[in-house]
Amino acid sequence: MAKNKGTRILITLECTECRTNANKRSAGVSRYLTQKNRRNNPQRMELKKYCPHCNKPTIHKEIK
Repeated sequence: MAKNKGTRILITLECTECRTNANKRSAGVSRYLTQKNRRNNPQRMELKKYCPHCNKPTIHKEIK
């Protein structure tokens, strides 16, 4: 028997300032992997996390 999908899914959070910031410390885009509960948070998540490329805490948004 096949199991149903759980409520927790893996999502990727990407830095919003790395795409437009020309004064970055290093090349690249900061990404974090985390989980979210699809029943409690049906919309896309935004978290403030540390970006090693921008060298400061920035807003990271959920991407597909």
